[in-house]
Amino acid sequence: MTEFILNLIAWGGYIGIFILMTLENVFPPIPSEVIMGLGGMAVARGDMDMTPLLIVATLGTTFGNMFWYGVGRWIGIARLKPFVERHGRWLTLTWDDVEKLNAFFHRHGGWVVFFFRFLPTFRTMISLPAGMAKMGLPRFLLATFVGSAIWNAVLAYAGLLLGSRFEELQVYVGPVAVVTTAAVVLVWGYRVVTWKRRER
Repeated sequence: MTEFILNLIAWGGYIGIFILMTLENVFPPIPSEVIMGLGGMAVARGDMDMTPLLIVATLGTTFGNMFWYGVGRWIGIARLKPFVERHGRWLTLTWDDVEKLNAFFHRHGGWVVFFFRFLPTFRTMISLPAGMAKMGLPRFLLATFVGSAIWNAVLAYAGLLLGSRFEELQVYVGPVAVVTTAAVVLVWGYRVVTWKRRER
């Protein structure tokens, strides 16, 4: 996989980075940790410059997240009500919960989207509820772009500093992603087991 990404970057340059980062946020075939780390290695070899690398990568990330934001806008909150009423146990949500979450997103959605950009897996998923809550597009784009720019810079500079030893970063990033996902699954499982429908 590493060789494939390096070849695509060598062939497509900055356009290749843009395409990879867009795809990673629509249907994550390759984690951004790998793409940006190898991009940083390309900077270390003199094949790329850091500033345009970060710009095109962050534009790709933002563009990719527009897909799920658009899906969320199309679905909307109202269409969820029959589904929530029927499958509330597995969602561990009642319709009152959904309305409260929607109100919370309207008040603090910008910060939620910004901070979620630093979480593996969930940085893409957050775009869906942002769209469903009809979060303002300019605010969504700003939070996505700024948060993604910071995260992409961290990964790219890690690749630059580690050079050919970039895969060592996966020793740390991989377990963090696994632990984060496992924690969410465990919390969800506990809520499913203990969930009781609250009467209005």
